[in-house]
Amino acid sequence: MKPISFKRHRFPPDVIRQAVWLYFRFTLSIRDVEELLAQRGIEVSREAVRCWVNKFGPLIAANLRRRRSPPTGRWHLDEMVVKIAGRRMYLWRAVDDEGEVLDVLVQKRRNKHAALKLLRRLLKNQGIHPESITTDKLAAYRAATKALNLNARHLPGGMGENNRAENSHLVIRRRERKKQKFKSQGSAQRFLASQAAVYNTFNLKPHLISRRGLRALRARAHREWAIATQAA
Repeated sequence: MKPISFKRHRFPPDVIRQAVWLYFRFTLSIRDVEELLAQRGIEVSREAVRCWVNKFGPLIAANLRRRRSPPTGRWHLDEMVVKIAGRRMYLWRAVDDEGEVLDVLVQKRRNKHAALKLLRRLLKNQGIHPESITTDKLAAYRAATKALNLNARHLPGGMGENNRAENSHLVIRRRERKKQKFKSQGSAQRFLASQAAVYNTFNLKPHLISRRGLRALRARAHREWAIATQAA
């Protein structure tokens, strides 16, 4: 865990933490965060909030990822079309069978090379070999898993068999609309990687647990956030 330095910032760390948390936790724009802080008597410019999000978002996300429990070995991969600066690109995403976001990757192509890059990142960063890899019937997945000797674990599903990954796209679609499209491939990659770490921490699935369990999990999520945002 790497403590975060808030030196040379005019506002105290608690204000910066709150602004970053609001932006990544909820479907809010920079202007929305500015208004919420102003309602609490904290006058912050949009540009200041933008700088905080860009600077501290990746640092906090890295700390959150370090503290997460290992995901399951049952992976679901899927890709979705996104418009970035007027260009058609593809967002490749991997989740486990519990909805944990494993990785996101913005690519210009929808081919074997892009699928290989995602799988290699997963194998390197997750540190485990998957029990199964469920995908749609895109040929690029078959070619990529064969190249990595994972074809025995590849499950190319039909309609509805990869709903775990496809349903997880909904969160991204809401953010894409709120941001009025992503502005560049790099900024989209940085935002989505940070947002995924915060989403994993606060994705409590309240419809599946009791109210008492929800309170306990919510308290734990906020403790994880407090630890991940500790000041140096």
